[in-house]
Amino acid sequence: MARAKANGIEIEYETFGSRKDPALLLIMGLGAQLTLWPESLCEGLAGQGFFVVRYDNRDVGLSTDFDRWGVPDLMGAFARLMKGEKVESPYLLADMAADATGLLEALEIDRAHMVGASMGGMIAQVIAATHPQYTRSLVSVMSTSGRPGLPMGKPEAVAMLSARPEGTEREQLIAHGMKLRTVIGGPGYPTDPAAMRALVERNIDRRYYPQGAARHYLAVMASGPRVELLKTVEVPTLVLHGEDDPLLPVECGRDVAALVPGAKIETFPGWGHDVPEQMVPRLVESVSKFCKAA
Repeated sequence: MARAKANGIEIEYETFGSRKDPALLLIMGLGAQLTLWPESLCEGLAGQGFFVVRYDNRDVGLSTDFDRWGVPDLMGAFARLMKGEKVESPYLLADMAADATGLLEALEIDRAHMVGASMGGMIAQVIAATHPQYTRSLVSVMSTSGRPGLPMGKPEAVAMLSARPEGTEREQLIAHGMKLRTVIGGPGYPTDPAAMRALVERNIDRRYYPQGAARHYLAVMASGPRVELLKTVEVPTLVLHGEDDPLLPVECGRDVAALVPGAKIETFPGWGHDVPEQMVPRLVESVSKFCKAA
């Protein structure tokens, strides 16, 4: 892995494949490190002829954190949001989009296919709409427009976004991480417990930093819906969504596809809000086929 200076911060990143191939930028979601993009997916896309870049968003993993801002009062922010009041945040999704384009500049990449999952999909949407000169295509994965009135996720899945472990011991952190992945997963792609534990352990050992995830959540709230913004997207767009997503129901993906002119959508029965190994071949096929055509 390596680190680049971009948009006034340092961003940890990793690449797969040949720099001579079209670039494909993988943007992860809320509180999620770059390691949540399976290596098999990265290698699979590289094998299809793409120069794949995955990176840690600001405030997560090994990229610059914003610890000086402290842990936000998410409940207070929710209350202000419900009252229609402004939510203050140290940064917005637009700033995270500028991080992504800044990383491309640092790597001397002119344009890339933007592939974002969950909050990463929101960031990719912002890039496609406001920085089209950097964007070959947009692939919005298990994401949403943020439109008010869209179906809510299952209460137990939504609650896990702000839930905390029972304690700070390593085993307690691991138990919490495994519960999170179990709750947001889909019934069609169960993860082997040993493999799940190994993934959770790797991420905790790399960096456990829930404060950053809380500020990510705040940034999503403060940034507001992207309904009108999505209507301005002109690049080729594909929406991928699980039909059994417990966090952002499939209607959220369908809404994104309906808002972006000419967007295509693929939904998958049994898929939840994660990137299980069993889904990797199907994702490689869908993403590579679409991006090559784009």
